Amino acid sequence: MHQSALLGMLALAAVTTALPSSPFSPSPRPGSEASITNLKQKIKNVVLLCMENRSVDNLLGGQTHKGIENSINNGPFCNPYNVSDPSQGFHCSQAKDYDSVTNDPSHAVTGNTMEFYSQWTPDNTAIAEGRLRPNNNGFITEQIHNYGANTNTTELALQVMNYYTEQQVPVMTSFVQNFLTFNHWHSDVAGPTDPNRFALVSGTTHGHGTNLGTDYTFLLPQMSIFQALGEKNISWLNYWDTAGGTGPDSKAFTWTLESGNENKTVPVTQFYTDALSGNLPTFSYLNPSCCGVGTTSMHDSGLVSDGEAFLKKVYESLRAGPQWENTLFILTFDETGGFHDHVPPPLAPRPDNLTYTEKAANGLEYTYEFNRLGGRIPTFLISPWINEGEVEQFGLNSFGETVSYCASSVLRTLGYLWDFEPFNPRVEWAPSFDHLIQHTARKNVISTLPTPVTFTDY
Repeated sequence: MHQSALLGMLALAAVTTALPSSPFSPSPRPGSEASITNLKQKIKNVVLLCMENRSVDNLLGGQTHKGIENSINNGPFCNPYNVSDPSQGFHCSQAKDYDSVTNDPSHAVTGNTMEFYSQWTPDNTAIAEGRLRPNNNGFITEQIHNYGANTNTTELALQVMNYYTEQQVPVMTSFVQNFLTFNHWHSDVAGPTDPNRFALVSGTTHGHGTNLGTDYTFLLPQMSIFQALGEKNISWLNYWDTAGGTGPDSKAFTWTLESGNENKTVPVTQFYTDALSGNLPTFSYLNPSCCGVGTTSMHDSGLVSDGEAFLKKVYESLRAGPQWENTLFILTFDETGGFHDHVPPPLAPRPDNLTYTEKAANGLEYTYEFNRLGGRIPTFLISPWINEGEVEQFGLNSFGETVSYCASSVLRTLGYLWDFEPFNPRVEWAPSFDHLIQHTARKNVISTLPTPVTFTDY
């Protein structure tokens, strides 16, 4: 067993006794010849959409669907106001959350580290050896550290601990009820947006651990999904919301410029036209807009309801188009955004030998070694070839280890679909989800999603 999988296995042992058995027929072994053959026969088009900054306990915390470990099914979960002085009291997760959160929680590397390990600069050796494990107790402490001087601390606790009800997020609820939800899917990086987007499409951040804004254009030298497909003459487009804020992620890589593929970035409005007319490429990658009211990524500074409206339009365009019958729509998020989740993030193999160092709030420098995942993020498989209402728990990787899914699971699975090798050790280790594609398509798949609702308070 990979030493880096130790913590994930320890976490697995703690929760699997409570997991429900699946009502669905057994699937073939992931990565097996039978599973890959079925994947290739059924899926001809993949749409990948990465939204922003939500944890499972936050966005899906009110989903009562059996198999999802969250606040309403397994909680409430509590955090102290001060990890150094628990006598100051606790706040526990509660139903109903804001459409837009005023105080953006920290999702920097050291902010994440406080949230999960209750300290900004933990002992990395102790973490790697499994002697120091995340307790997920530092979310309120981090939020108060960043905003407490000018904001009511109870309000700050509500912002990071509360969760959305099924009624507040009807589009999410419909995805849970009609398609497949991953219960244990983690971001690849315990850090912010840009590094996680880099990891989603290339399996590594190339040592970057902070948001770079527009400075990352054509910066990264590593192999990406865009290059892997381009070298095989497999069609792809990066549909980008021109309001900006995320991406276009294909332009993060030097290959895109050097190979003359800059024109593969097109406005997201073209996606709706291409989907309805049956002109989607083999791989469609969507960048939503961010951040603030009026943007579509579900970043906490925007409106959750605007994000739901965007998802509704994407889904209904796909569903009404002629390519739906052979399409797999993968909906995921980049990272937790500093919102509470109760499941400890596991360790994972490093993708390369690069590290990232930043100064923490205690004045000390902390080096992140990219050997542990971030928190759980909502992730769905949407297709007529997916079981209705299924909840997937842990995955089985190619080493025979039962581990959590992560962003690199996308690259592992698409490698099987389109015949490219894992880009690095992290991608090779990640469990694939090819086995979740069924042999028979569903004919009663919903054609429209509920209308999103706006809300302003609790």
